[in-house]
Amino acid sequence: MVTDLMLQRFELEQSQNWRGWVDKMPAINFPSDWDIKLLPPFSGALVRFSASSGESTVSVYLDVFEELGFFGEPYWEIYPYEDDIYRCAMAKTGDLINAIGESFVMQDNNRKR
Repeated sequence: MVTDLMLQRFELEQSQNWRGWVDKMPAINFPSDWDIKLLPPFSGALVRFSASSGESTVSVYLDVFEELGFFGEPYWEIYPYEDDIYRCAMAKTGDLINAIGESFVMQDNNRKR
C-alpha cells in the first residue's frame, strides 16, 4: 500500500534524481581502523555519515545541490576541522580522507591540553 509519505519521498527522489547520482558519486577507501556510521540524508544533504577513531568523531555530508552552503560544485563538508569546517570537491576523496584524519589528530591534541 502506497502512503502519502511514501509518495512524497518518491517525488523528492525523482525531482532530485537521486538514482542518477549513484554513478556520479565516487567510491571512498576508508582506513580500516575507522568506524563509519551511515546516517539518513537529512537537512538537504544527499549523503551523510560519521567517522570515528578512538574518542574522536567527525560529521560528514555530501551537498550536491548547494542547499547547505556554497562551493560551486558538489562538495563534501566535515566538522569539526580547525574549530570550523572543511570542504572539498566531491571527486577529491583523498583530500576528504586526509582532512578527516587531520580532524582526529586535532581532536586528540585538544583533549591532551
